[in-house]
Amino acid sequence: MKLWRLALGLVAFWAFSALAPVARAQETVALTDLALIAHLEGDKAPISTGLVWRVYADPTDGTPARFVIDSQDATPTLKLQPGAYIIHVTYGFSGTTRRIVLGAQALREDVIISAGALSLSATVSDAPIPADRVSFSIYVAVGTDPEGRLIADNIKPNVVVRLPVGIYRIVSRYGDTNAIASSDIKVEPGKLIEASLRHRAATVTLKLVNKFGGDAYAGTTFSVLTPGGDTIRDLVGAFPSLILAEGEYILIARNGGRIFTEEFKVRSGFDQDVEILDR
Repeated sequence: MKLWRLALGLVAFWAFSALAPVARAQETVALTDLALIAHLEGDKAPISTGLVWRVYADPTDGTPARFVIDSQDATPTLKLQPGAYIIHVTYGFSGTTRRIVLGAQALREDVIISAGALSLSATVSDAPIPADRVSFSIYVAVGTDPEGRLIADNIKPNVVVRLPVGIYRIVSRYGDTNAIASSDIKVEPGKLIEASLRHRAATVTLKLVNKFGGDAYAGTTFSVLTPGGDTIRDLVGAFPSLILAEGEYILIARNGGRIFTEEFKVRSGFDQDVEILDR
């Protein structure tokens, strides 16, 4: 019995001795420092904020790249095993990819991003439109369509949007009906473009009254139409308001089974009450 136990002990010792060098080798694999820095095209100063780095192992057997690590530091230093990697960095809606081979020596990789930025605002009659009443969408052309692909939506005024270098269609929406302005803007490398779009529109308050300047009837349903009869907006209330582009309109009011009609015009920058008489 003692000899049997001794034999088992020797087998276990030999097995451990055989595996131990492998385990120690795995534990002592040397890692190499990879320092990452990004610059805007034409600017030698490193980008100091707004970067997201992602690193993928680049296999040699044709299998998909494997995610390894990411970092939101502007200039991270990552510790990686030697090998081939794909480095991807994003800066707002811009980005670029670089393949590297990391050896035993520390490596610094400088990446150039071809990008600029936009800061948008809007006016009506030369007065700034409040941020809660306007938003912007950014499109890039596809073929002959300048609004072929939406890049960013619901952007508020004075927010810096980082974009790849190129030409974009900017669409500004004032209110939530038909007050829309658009412009094509070129984004240049390393530059912040501040652009303001001008609207021609006004705020209109709708009322059904028994006399001009009188109290508005509650529970009235209003429909705003184009001169051609297309419905722009339906609203319900005593005096609902909406923002309309400059132009001519037809207003239909319904209350108590009766229907009233009125034509009116909107002039840019002139807010007004549009009253329909109960007659």
